[in-house]
Amino acid sequence: MSSLSLPTLLPLLPSLHSSSSHSFQSHNHQNQTTISTNKWRCSATEEPHRPNQISTKKTNKKSPSTEPPKVVVDPVGFLTKHSITHKAFAQFLRERHKAMKDREDEILNRFHNLMEFASGYELMGLHRNVHHRVDYMEWAPGARYCALVGDFNGWSPTENSARDGHFGHDDYGYWFIILEDKLREGEEPDELYFQAYNCNEDYDKGDSGVTIEELFKKMNDEYWEPGEDRYIKSRYSVPAKLYEQMFGPNGPQSFDELEDLPDAETRYKAWKEKHKDDPPSNLPSTHVIDSGKEYDIYNVITGPEWREKFQAKSPPLAYWLEMRKGRKAWLKKYEPGIPHGSKYRVYFNTPGGPLERVPAWATYVLPDVDGNQSVAVHWEPSPEDAHKWKNMRPKVPKSLRIYECHIGISGTDPKISTFDEFRLKVLPHVKKAGYNVIQLIGVIEHKDYFTIGYRVTNLFAVSSRFGTPDDFKRLVDEAHGLGLLVFLDIVHSYSAADEMVGLSLFDGSNDCYFHTGKRGHHKYWGTRMYKYGDIDVLHYLYSNLKWWVEEYQIDGFQFHSLSSMMYTHNGFASFTGDLEEYCNQYVDKDALIYLAMANEMLHELHPNIITIAEDATLYPGLCEPIYEGGLGFDYYVNLSTSEMWSSLLENVPDQEWSMNKIVTTLTGNKQIADKMLTYAENHNQSISGGRSLAEILFGEIRENSPSSDEILIRGYSLHKMIKLITFTIGGKAYLNFIGNEFGHPKRVEFPMASNKFSFCLANRRWDLLMDEVHSGLFSFDKDMMMLDENEKILSRRLPNIHHVNDSNMVISYMRGPLLFIFNFHPTNTYEKYSVGTEEAGEYQIILNTDEVKYAGQGHMKNEHYLQRTVMKRVDGLQNSLEVMLPSRSAQVYKLTRIFRL
Repeated sequence: MSSLSLPTLLPLLPSLHSSSSHSFQSHNHQNQTTISTNKWRCSATEEPHRPNQISTKKTNKKSPSTEPPKVVVDPVGFLTKHSITHKAFAQFLRERHKAMKDREDEILNRFHNLMEFASGYELMGLHRNVHHRVDYMEWAPGARYCALVGDFNGWSPTENSARDGHFGHDDYGYWFIILEDKLREGEEPDELYFQAYNCNEDYDKGDSGVTIEELFKKMNDEYWEPGEDRYIKSRYSVPAKLYEQMFGPNGPQSFDELEDLPDAETRYKAWKEKHKDDPPSNLPSTHVIDSGKEYDIYNVITGPEWREKFQAKSPPLAYWLEMRKGRKAWLKKYEPGIPHGSKYRVYFNTPGGPLERVPAWATYVLPDVDGNQSVAVHWEPSPEDAHKWKNMRPKVPKSLRIYECHIGISGTDPKISTFDEFRLKVLPHVKKAGYNVIQLIGVIEHKDYFTIGYRVTNLFAVSSRFGTPDDFKRLVDEAHGLGLLVFLDIVHSYSAADEMVGLSLFDGSNDCYFHTGKRGHHKYWGTRMYKYGDIDVLHYLYSNLKWWVEEYQIDGFQFHSLSSMMYTHNGFASFTGDLEEYCNQYVDKDALIYLAMANEMLHELHPNIITIAEDATLYPGLCEPIYEGGLGFDYYVNLSTSEMWSSLLENVPDQEWSMNKIVTTLTGNKQIADKMLTYAENHNQSISGGRSLAEILFGEIRENSPSSDEILIRGYSLHKMIKLITFTIGGKAYLNFIGNEFGHPKRVEFPMASNKFSFCLANRRWDLLMDEVHSGLFSFDKDMMMLDENEKILSRRLPNIHHVNDSNMVISYMRGPLLFIFNFHPTNTYEKYSVGTEEAGEYQIILNTDEVKYAGQGHMKNEHYLQRTVMKRVDGLQNSLEVMLPSRSAQVYKLTRIFRL
C-alpha cells in the first residue's frame, strides 16, 4: 500500500525547497543545531515536540560586545513601574504570562516557529505549484468529504476532491486537493515526472535552455554519488524495489493476501546475515534499528566520516531550479486547471448534509452576485497584468497625523467609489492637507455595505465593491510614493454571522472558528465570537495579520472594538476603574494572550509596524511592553474625547462648559498619555447614527438659514478651537475623518432599507472646497498640520498645562517653545489677559483661529502678534505675557527670542 501513496509525496519535495521560504529557514536552522550524540533520529510519522532541541527563532552568532542586552521578563513589571499595588491583578498577570508560554509551546509542537505559524496563507487556499498544478488546502475538522466546485469543472462535487487517507485529510482537519493542469491537444506529457515550470513570472524567466541530458550529466559529475541517479526516470523505482526485496516478484497484491510481517529489527538482522559476505561498497553506510517507539522513531547509527559528509551536503536546489522551464513553455503545453478569474466554492459533506461555502482563505470574493450565492474568485493575473511594487515603505514619523477614510463614500457622486478613484482624487488631497497616514475602514470584504465593513466575512480579501486586489496594491503603492503610511482598521474581535459567505457553521459544526452557545455570539450585535484558545483559529488570525503586511505592504493596524473580545460580556458593563474588573471571571484570558502574541509577532516581522488599540475600557497595560506584562500596543485611542465634545455641543450651554473637564478628558491617563491617539471626531460621529461636529455647529443652519450670522460665526470658531486643542494637548497621534477637515456639513448615511437604499448621503461634498468658508476651515486644518510638521509639536514631551480658569473659560499651556492660549468664553474678549510663561523673551503668533483667511473675524491687529514678557509672577511662573484674547478664539505663540537676565 505504501507504493500507492509514495508517488504523491515525491513530487511535492522539490517545490517545497524551491518555493517556500520556511523550508530554507528550517534547513538553515537545523544546520546550526549542535547534536552531541552518535545516534540520529528520523521519523516516518509525526514526532512529539522536543522543546529544548528547536529554537523559535533563527540565531546569529555575534561577538559578546555586539549582542543586545538581555530583556528581563517580569509579568508584573508595569505595575511596579507605575507603583500600582493590587494582589489579585498581579496574580492574574502572572497566570496570564504562564498561559501565554504554554500557548507558545503548544504552537511549537506543530510548527517550527511563530513566524511559520503566522504564514498559513502560503499553504492555505489556492496556490500555483511549479509542477503544472494548483494546490488547495482548507481547514474543516467537522467535514467528512471535501471538494472544490466552480465554473472550471461545471460545479461538480466529485471531479476535484480530496483523496482518501492522509494525503487528502490529516488528523487536525486540514483538507488537501490537487487541481492538475490540462495537457493541451497534441502535446506530449513531460518526460520527467518532477518537471517544474516557472508559471508566475515573465514568459521565459527560469528557462535556462539547457537540455535534460546535459543537466543530468552535470549532476552526475558534480553532485550525485555513483548509482544515485537510477531513480530519476520513475517515481516508482524506490517503492517497487523495496516491494520486490520484501515479497519477491510475485508478492501479495492486497491486504487480504498479506501475511503477518516480522518486525523491522528481525527483518533487518536477517538481511544483514544474508549479505554478510558482500563487499563494503554494496552495503549501506548506516545501520537502522527499530527502537520500538509507538511513533516510529528509528536510531540510525553512523560513522563520523559519513555523518560529516552528510552534513556538508546541501539539497540540489540549484539543479532543480535550472531544470525549470519558463511560463511560455507552460502555457504552450498546458491549460490551467483553474483559470484566472474562475468562480469557485468549497463543497463539504457533513453529518448534517452537503454544504457549499466560500473558502475561508479566499483572497477575492464576490459576496453577493446578482442576488445569487456568494463565490470566491481565483486571482492569478499574468505577470504583465499583476501589479509590481515601485515605492518603498516611508519612514515612520515620530508623530502620526492620521486621515481616516472609507473608500466607498470618498467620491462626490451618489455611488460606491473605487480604489482607483480614491487613488487619483483623494490621495493628492490628503498629501496636500498635510497628513502623513491614511487609515482605511471597510476595506476587508463584508457582505452588507451598510455595516460600513465591520461585519467582516472574508478576512483575506479586499472588498470587491471597490476593485481588485491589484487595484488596492496600486493604491497602497501610490500612497507610499507620496510619503503616506497606510493603516487598516482590522476586525478580529468578532465576525459576521453569515453562513453562506462568512465563517459561521463553516464546516457544518457550530464550533469550528467560534465558541458554542451564548459565548459564541455577541450579546447585542448578533456577531460571532472567535475561539482565541484554539491553535487552528489562531493560525488563521495571525496569518491574516501577516498577510496584509506581506501581500499589501500595510504599515499598521487599528484593532477595532477590543472590549468585545476581552470580556465575555463584550464590554457592555459598568466600569469604575477598580483593577478587580480587569481580572475577574468575565475577562477572556485567551483573547488577551492573542493580542499580546499578535503584537509580538507583528513587531518581530516588521519592527516599524504600528498597532493601535481601540478599547473603551482602557485595559491596564495596553501600551506597556509584553515583557513587563503589557499587551504591546504602540498607541491607544482616547474614545472619551469625541464623546465629550458631542455632549458639550448638544447638551451644555456654552457659558457652562468646564475647562477642567475638557483638560482632564483630553489629557487622559498621564502615565501613558504619550501613547494616546486623540480625535475630535472620527467615523463614529459621522456614520454610526450620530452627527459630525460641523453638522451640529452649523450644517443645518448653513443649509437652511444662511442669514444666521451669529450662529454661523459661533460654529466656525468652535470648530477650529476644538480641533486645535484636541490636536496639540494630547499624545503623539491625531486622527481626522475624511471631509471633516473642511467642515463637511452632512453626516454619512449608507444605503439601507430605512432610506430606500439612497446614496445621497453616502459621499463627500468636495465641491465645498470652492466655498469661501469651507475653504477657510480647510486652510486652518492644513496650517495646523504644518504646525506639527515644522515645530514637531506631537513628538515633543507632554505639555505643561499651567493655566485653567473656569470662570474666565481660558486654558493655556506650553509645549516646547510654543505657548497655546484658548478663550472659550462665548462673549468676553480680554484686552490684556495675563498668562505665565516658562521663558522670558519675545513671543510671535504663528497661528490664530480668528484670522479672516480661516473664516474668522480678524479682531487682532498687527501690533497684537508680537509680545514681550514682563517680570510678573503668574500661574506659578516668574514671567508672563499680557495678550489680547477675542472671545471664542485661540492663538499659538512661538518663543522667537530669549531674554537673558
